[in-house]
Amino acid sequence: MSFDLVVWALEHGASSAEVRAAHARCRQGQHARGAPQPRVAAFYRAVIARHPDGVAAPASPWEVVPLHIAADHVEMRLSPSCDDEVLLLIERLAGEHGLLLFDPQDGSVYPPPRAVVR
Repeated sequence: MSFDLVVWALEHGASSAEVRAAHARCRQGQHARGAPQPRVAAFYRAVIARHPDGVAAPASPWEVVPLHIAADHVEMRLSPSCDDEVLLLIERLAGEHGLLLFDPQDGSVYPPPRAVVR
């Protein structure tokens, strides 16, 4: 069964309830206007550099293409066979770009993981 993940560029310190409310507005067709915020655009470029958008191929992690990209979020429907490596990539990129990760299946909101100091 496919599943969705959404990365959100909300204000620093946004609560889980604010993320859920933003997602509910998206489901109702209410989106922030304008071009994608720089954090959203950078995340999108980074994730599609590894797994191209618009490619319906057996090896693609995307169940639905193109990905849904808006001014403040990117929604990804992942295929049932999606490798854990893709999930870790999404989580890492969300952290690098300061995005909140939302799991619509259960309503969980994950803050960006802390950047690893090397």
